[in-house]
Amino acid sequence: MLYKDTNAPQVTLTPNKGFINFTTPITVSIKDAQSGIKAVKIVLTQGKKKTTLTEKILPKGTFDYNQEILLTKDQIKQGHFEVAAWAVDSSLAGFGSGNAFIARGNYTLDTIAPRITVQTTSHNLTQGGCALVIYSLNETPAKSGVEVGEDFFPGYKQPNGEYACLFAMPFYSNVKKYNPRLMVEDAAKNIRTSTFWYHTNARKYRHDTINISDRFLSTKMPQFEASFPGVSNQVELFLRVNRELRIKNRAELRKIGLDTSPTFTFEGKFLRLPNSAAKAGFGDQRTYMHNGKKIDHQTHLGIDLASTRHAPVPAANNGRIVVAAHNFGIYGNAVIIDHGLGLQTLYSHLSQIDVAIGDTVKRGQIIGKTGVTGMAGGDHLHFGVLCSGIPVNPYEWWDGTWIKNNITRKLEQPSN
Repeated sequence: MLYKDTNAPQVTLTPNKGFINFTTPITVSIKDAQSGIKAVKIVLTQGKKKTTLTEKILPKGTFDYNQEILLTKDQIKQGHFEVAAWAVDSSLAGFGSGNAFIARGNYTLDTIAPRITVQTTSHNLTQGGCALVIYSLNETPAKSGVEVGEDFFPGYKQPNGEYACLFAMPFYSNVKKYNPRLMVEDAAKNIRTSTFWYHTNARKYRHDTINISDRFLSTKMPQFEASFPGVSNQVELFLRVNRELRIKNRAELRKIGLDTSPTFTFEGKFLRLPNSAAKAGFGDQRTYMHNGKKIDHQTHLGIDLASTRHAPVPAANNGRIVVAAHNFGIYGNAVIIDHGLGLQTLYSHLSQIDVAIGDTVKRGQIIGKTGVTGMAGGDHLHFGVLCSGIPVNPYEWWDGTWIKNNITRKLEQPSN
């Protein structure tokens, strides 16, 4: 058997290339299922310097060998280097010398985190609203943006080489604990954070009571039965939709928020549904009642606009269609338009959709008609604005002065 084994050991390095720092492990894995592994040698080479990291004879019958390597400052300096892992098996092939194999990995040691320079000086936020920060970096990052607790808002490189990040003060923020910070991570996973000046304003949201009638349940719940098989009680089904499906839909919005242009595509203030009245506001605290009993509580994260039945719905601004979906959960038939840097507008409960994913639309272009699909109790448009998938207050984006002072003027300012 030992004479017939002509297969060399399998040797792999993970990762086998790229940027690393002193906390990045390089894992050497060696397998030989026939004769077993006889000897292992691992060598680090940087320039003319060679360092033997491992050299050993293994016990007879060793068929698997794994070693995790963490480099130290005395072994290596910043820059390029190679790790070579050699293994030979216990076969008698090659006149008794065995079958051997070498795996090589090419890396760059980088332990210095990127530098951040904040270019904008004013960042004013109202709870449920947005702000724009401009910053520059001394190297191309793997990831950068603003961290707000567990939420992350990506930054995007602009034509002038700087980075722009549209971030939010989410409606659920604790105003006293709100603490946004810039974060950048390079390819070697070195991370640097930076604070910047900001000012916050709290906002009070109104409370609303919504009575869920048996007629509403019998009309609306059948469309959700397939999503929750086995739930026959209509009140229970309503609660599953209002809680679980709502959470799922909002998670989907976060993913959709990443499908965005790296630069803004909108021009001027955003349009609202013509000749419409606002029937519900952003941040409304809704208590749901059924037969005089409180059954649920949720936050309304858009503005409900009512006009005439099946009213034409215009695109609020220039952008690209990233969602044109029928039965988009609680939103029913819905369209989402991307306006760049994670800024998107949501149009839901539509009776008709007149655009498709990938279409480019202009401000005022008709994209569909209002309706009662999804969880709508009457014909209206639920209009939402999203910042990297997190709902924010549309009123800011209907205000041309706010947009100029807080968004577009910053992009026009020269670098420091």
